[in-house]
Amino acid sequence: MNPTHDDERTRVRKAMDRLLTGQAELSNGSLTATALAVEAGVHRMALMKRHADLKNEFYERVRTETRQVPEPEKRLRETVTRLKKTIADQNAEIQDLRQQITRLTLAAAVLTHDQDQPGPALEDIGNIVHLRPPT
Repeated sequence: MNPTHDDERTRVRKAMDRLLTGQAELSNGSLTATALAVEAGVHRMALMKRHADLKNEFYERVRTETRQVPEPEKRLRETVTRLKKTIADQNAEIQDLRQQITRLTLAAAVLTHDQDQPGPALEDIGNIVHLRPPT
């Protein structure tokens, strides 16, 4: 490891301590990776890529020391809840459409069957619309 890398890791660890104790100096004090990067004076992508272990350690410490759920996890949980509701709504709509298909297929079969049976002329019944011309 190079000295710059070690220096970044030291700054990230000190920034973790400041954020978790509520003594943020450079960031807004939120318990997010972005605030951690700002507090440590490290580019956010450097934190995400080179120091992913420290980012994970930070979120674990947020859970254990503050008994809070990290912000990204809260947002993911909200998204999962919203998507589950969307899936349930779509499944209900699919079920309703399948039932409509079944009913329409049965209605078409009954109408086709009734046309083939002798009985009153269809022209005598006023509310029937022919789907195909009578033969």
